[in-house]
Amino acid sequence: MLIIPAVDLKGGKCVRLIQGQKEREIVYGADPVESALHWAGQGARRLHLIDLDGAFEGAPRHLKVLEKVARTAGVPVQFGGGVRSLDSLRAVLDAGASFVILGTSALKNPAFLKEAAEENPGKILLGIDARDGEVRVSGWVEGDGVSPEALAARFEDLPLAGIVFTDISKDGMLEGFNPEATGALARAASVPVIAAGGFSRMEDVDKLLPLAADGVVGAVVGRALYEGTFDLKKALARV
Repeated sequence: MLIIPAVDLKGGKCVRLIQGQKEREIVYGADPVESALHWAGQGARRLHLIDLDGAFEGAPRHLKVLEKVARTAGVPVQFGGGVRSLDSLRAVLDAGASFVILGTSALKNPAFLKEAAEENPGKILLGIDARDGEVRVSGWVEGDGVSPEALAARFEDLPLAGIVFTDISKDGMLEGFNPEATGALARAASVPVIAAGGFSRMEDVDKLLPLAADGVVGAVVGRALYEGTFDLKKALARV
């Protein structure tokens, strides 16, 4: 079971958006590379970098940060945000990402997701972000009524590395994650699932561990790490 620290990038800084809303931004550090190296030094075995500017603008904006983190952290990096073409995908991989998260493209351009996965087997993570059972895209501002399970089923034959599932209603709220929705998706999916959104205390780890039987292999933790409500070393020891 992986506990994966999140480093969210906006304007060159390490930030957190509450429920993905641009106007609800918290800045946690001017140097996101320093933040990433700190979590790697704490024992994290993978890092989660999200280019928020890229997600809103449609193309990655923090490739230099990714390159520095990938070169110096010594652990695999999963990167997402604005990767919506083969050129941008290749640029992200060339910058050092071990895994690339594709979310918006899964709904808007499924042919791209298929081509990306087949060209890069085992390196593409399908990002499924949902609120109230509906998948949301384009920085979480758009949705079209598709359920997480239905979206995962569309791509079950692709050689994906897994799914990163975010419950938007929980994201950044420090209110605990959604084990029911996460478990339901994991049972329906044919690839491993990484949970995200709401992890804030050790009790969330206790709720996460039983989901291993359903195919959940880890969790992304963000705001709670930066605000000190979640101890990474203790969580890593627990899992």
